[in-house]
Amino acid sequence: MASSPSSRGASLWDLPIRMFHWLLVALLGFSWWSGEEHLIDWHRLSGLTILALLLFRLYWGLVGSPTARFARFVRGPGAVLAYVRGTDSTPAPGHNPLGGWSVVAMLVVLFTMVTAGLFAVDVDGLESGPLADYVSFEQGRLAAEIHGFVFNVLLGLVALHLLAIVFYLVRGKNLTAQMITGRSHAPDAAAQASDQARPWLWKAVLGAGGAALIAVAFARGFRF
Repeated sequence: MASSPSSRGASLWDLPIRMFHWLLVALLGFSWWSGEEHLIDWHRLSGLTILALLLFRLYWGLVGSPTARFARFVRGPGAVLAYVRGTDSTPAPGHNPLGGWSVVAMLVVLFTMVTAGLFAVDVDGLESGPLADYVSFEQGRLAAEIHGFVFNVLLGLVALHLLAIVFYLVRGKNLTAQMITGRSHAPDAAAQASDQARPWLWKAVLGAGGAALIAVAFARGFRF
């Protein structure tokens, strides 16, 4: 017998968001490994793929399902303070006010790291990012240092993210399972309403194609 929608839970995270999340996790791990092993070609390709993912996330934050949109979860200081105090009377599915800003912080750090990598040059000047020709050697070395420093900042954010996952798991909310299945068993009507706003496939295809083309342009140093 097929399970009812209520037993399966309400739709929370759409497929593009879940793919973005898990691909990003895999690529960050691969980027770290390829960098440590000095596999620069693979490291560069991984970084450019991460750039495409980030560009897609910006796009999907404007046209995706409600829980994916920045306008839905990026809220003002008052909402964040109310959430921290436990006085937020308008809970919504998806990211809470504090979690929303953690997403913004993560995206800013990732964009900074990838951008620095595009201009980075190694100590010997033998390996470089696709845009290194647009800056001096000294500027390229500075970009490489920023690239490495921001990666350490990213590790700190990842650690906080993992702590938050454990915190909510102890309280009976499995965020990892939600990001795998895309569904929540939250009983509130707001979560149920998200079932009514699934994005169309063509939007995802359009966004992914556009992000890939932009990433290719960066990979070629805008030389065609």
